Amino acid sequence: MAVEERFFDSREAMIDAVFEHSIGALKDAIEKGEGASFLVSGGSSPAPIYKRLSEADLDWSEIQVALVDERWVDFDHDKSNEAFIVKTLLQNDAANAKLIGMKNSSDSAKSGLAQCEAAYQTLPSPFDVTVLGMGPDGHTASLFPHAEGLSEALETKNLCSAITAIKSEVTGDCTERMTLSLTGIVNSRHVLLLISGEEKLATYREALEGNDVAAMPVRAVLHQEEVPVTVYWAP
Repeated sequence: MAVEERFFDSREAMIDAVFEHSIGALKDAIEKGEGASFLVSGGSSPAPIYKRLSEADLDWSEIQVALVDERWVDFDHDKSNEAFIVKTLLQNDAANAKLIGMKNSSDSAKSGLAQCEAAYQTLPSPFDVTVLGMGPDGHTASLFPHAEGLSEALETKNLCSAITAIKSEVTGDCTERMTLSLTGIVNSRHVLLLISGEEKLATYREALEGNDVAAMPVRAVLHQEEVPVTVYWAP
């Protein structure tokens, strides 16, 4: 497994480290002259990192920001990841970045998949930085345990997949999702997995030790050997 663990005594220290990792990778990409791609997740853990990045000394006009996953809801829905990224990251200097969302005008994620895939194929590839989270159920992105479409998402060579999760406390009512496939996740130079708290640390360790990917889909990311995964954790 190509996993590097970076554990910290405080969330502030972890935020500093993720910030520096992201800035360095994006600057390297921009200096190569082909633009950069920054794939981002929703959630409370990365929010302070995004707010800090929004003021970073980067040529944001050369960076394309895209979502790791999205609930199949409109932009004005309170669970929209796209709206969350606009509010937290695409502010200040980062307002100059181009954002590619996943939700489109199609009635369902399945019917909108081809349009989403076409949009993601235009991103600088491989992606420069992909920021992932992990749920207490062992999901990452919108790769949920035993979800409808999970097998396809783990096996397809496309970047994106449509998922219908099994409703739970983790998913809430928004079970219809669009997500990066496993191929889409490992199509990155830097994969950063952000977790915090003792509960998620225990989930992470369980995921490392087991092999049932359907039960804990984050295992597919942790066990692959195509790209290194840097795991950031703080209490």
